[in-house]
Amino acid sequence: MDNQFEFDWQAAFNSVPFLLKGLPYTLMISFGGLVIGFLLGILFGLLSLNKKWYFRWPATAYIEIFRGTPILVQVLFIFYGLPDLIGAPIDPVTASIVAIAFNSGAYISEVVRGGVQSIAKGQQEAGLSLGLTRVQTFWYITWPQAFRRMIPPLGNQAIVSIKDTSLFSVIGVGELVRQGQVYIANTFTAFEVYFAVAIIYLGITLSLSLLLRIYEHRSKSAV
Repeated sequence: MDNQFEFDWQAAFNSVPFLLKGLPYTLMISFGGLVIGFLLGILFGLLSLNKKWYFRWPATAYIEIFRGTPILVQVLFIFYGLPDLIGAPIDPVTASIVAIAFNSGAYISEVVRGGVQSIAKGQQEAGLSLGLTRVQTFWYITWPQAFRRMIPPLGNQAIVSIKDTSLFSVIGVGELVRQGQVYIANTFTAFEVYFAVAIIYLGITLSLSLLLRIYEHRSKSAV
């Protein structure tokens, strides 16, 4: 009995149009969640630097909880567990965006904290000596320098969050992997379809990496 496998390129190509129907969901969930996550990251990252414990401790708790638990568990809790608490169902896409937002926000918080702490205290003292307030010193001197240093880890987090959307097929979100599962159920071409899914994800992440490198290079040139 001959069990030699032959890759069917035609099957892989044929699956692409169907798979791309899930691309809008993948991009919407990842980038929508990342925008919210970036705002959460700034908020909790700065709160974690606050000297007052009642600001710092809750921020630290948020960061450790969402960094210390798998995002799959988080989205399952949001989608299946949270409705019992609030007494209303949650849409799968909404649950996915919330999961990406809170998960990425925890990691971005640490990026923000590290970026701000990497700026020498002398920079702040120089701003204060020029008559700037602490807020003005942070906004005009500390933050621009810190943000430039945050670009590489922020880019890495964006790539991770894009790939994390593949997990949300478990709650029925029609993203790339879910589309692949549906297509495979009808064609029985798992190897070729998942190969196509991987190539699409690779195309997205490589494009994002290229854009971030261009932005990083221009930021360094502008200094």
